[in-house]
Amino acid sequence: MNALLFTEYIGIASAALSGFLFGVKKGCDWLGIFVAAFLTALGGGILRDMLVGRPVYSFTHYIPVSIVIVMLVLAILLKLHTKREKLESTFLFIMTDAVDVISFSIVGSMVALQFDYNVYGVVLLAFCNGVGGGILRDVLLNEVPWFFRTGLYGTISMGTGLIYYFMDMAGLTHIGWIMTLFTLGVVFRLVAYYRNWHLPKVE
Repeated sequence: MNALLFTEYIGIASAALSGFLFGVKKGCDWLGIFVAAFLTALGGGILRDMLVGRPVYSFTHYIPVSIVIVMLVLAILLKLHTKREKLESTFLFIMTDAVDVISFSIVGSMVALQFDYNVYGVVLLAFCNGVGGGILRDVLLNEVPWFFRTGLYGTISMGTGLIYYFMDMAGLTHIGWIMTLFTLGVVFRLVAYYRNWHLPKVE
């Protein structure tokens, strides 16, 4: 398995769990919960593939949707749907959300570079892949998009894309370097959330 697929599968599994928890919070039925998990896990990748003009990976391979289904089954078996704490305050949701945004941002950067995008294209495709699924989920469930309301979410996604662009220029695309970027991105996202970091507002 190459670095791109390994990173994407990590993101899909984490995002499916995040979408499951979000659907439970919104009081959805089982179909609604599946849709929330599906959009969170695969929506960004669908947008990415449409933008680069290639067949949608999630619809030409069995593994992405299968990962979503497996994660939903595991969540049900672990009775995560019985948790009634405020979703945004649970470490499980914050952690899975951090993992998927960084994973998908890295994958978006990789795909953009495969299609010879310049630095702007890499950063914006990282953003679309990183937060696109969450935006689709939030809009469908009538929520203000999560990346508007939490510490440096979209900014970290774009920053990850920018860093990966320069890593690629320097030839630092071995799985070890990618996992280092992934780890640092997740840690920075968690710190930004718990310290409530935000970009300055326009007065």
